[in-house]
Amino acid sequence: MVNHQRRLDVVFGALADPTRRAILHRLQGRGGATVTEVADLFPVSLPAVSRHVKVLERAGLIRRRVEGRVHWLTLRAEPLEDVVDWVSHYRRFWNARLAALEHELVGGQAARGRKR
Repeated sequence: MVNHQRRLDVVFGALADPTRRAILHRLQGRGGATVTEVADLFPVSLPAVSRHVKVLERAGLIRRRVEGRVHWLTLRAEPLEDVVDWVSHYRRFWNARLAALEHELVGGQAARGRKR
């Protein structure tokens, strides 16, 4: 459980930055890109993009393949399954709460309608 929680923390930390989310979106859309292609999308330096890439790699969200001097990046969506599982737990919680609220509201309206 602790290991799973730690992995989830690392993934959420990586996803917390809008530049890193944009990098993932870019990789998802084309199936991969070089670090230079990714860096060209942002108004920041190549070293700054490289730091973002390293965070995404540590989270397991991207894979880097080196061919000579070219670094190819591809999306690894598997760690996002932990995020989906975590969010789904809370979705079920809130769906149950909202269903109970709806039941109370509809029941209350019906009761008020009978009193008239």
